[in-house]
Amino acid sequence: MFRKLVFFGVGAVLLSGSAVAGEMQPAATAQFINPEGEGIGTATLWQGPHGVLIHVEIAGLSPGKHAIHLHAVGACEPDFGASGGHINPGGAKHGLLNPEGPDNGDLPNIYASETGDVQAELYTTAVYVVEATPGAAPLFDEDGSALVVHAKGDDHVTQPIGGAGGRVGCGVIVPSA
Repeated sequence: MFRKLVFFGVGAVLLSGSAVAGEMQPAATAQFINPEGEGIGTATLWQGPHGVLIHVEIAGLSPGKHAIHLHAVGACEPDFGASGGHINPGGAKHGLLNPEGPDNGDLPNIYASETGDVQAELYTTAVYVVEATPGAAPLFDEDGSALVVHAKGDDHVTQPIGGAGGRVGCGVIVPSA
């Protein structure tokens, strides 16, 4: 009898854990626009216990590798330059492979298919949405933040943006409703 009760208890915990994970609400979102101001995609951000998971869906990019970074200002208009530089309160060098980096805004590259579509998930411990993490920077400070997509891939070393080229997409990060 005792074994059945323990087994049932473990089963109930596993089922309830799966149900909770499937119902987890995002902490923030972003709507990407292109330089013409047209909507081209979305980003959904979830706060985890040690970092932020970012799900990105974008259409209309040139096929191939594109840099994507977290920028320090929650603005995309009048031009994408309004988003400022990377989130970088500690003044670290740019680049995931740089021994003096990375800065808080650095993320891995994303890849657009032959049709220009992107579906990617990125994870970073360098920022937080709702739960302060040691060494991480807030996405929601006094001027917010944005996700910016570049024309080319990031080599993760070259200063200041890894040779990533111009800004081709931008999305202001806003708290989920």
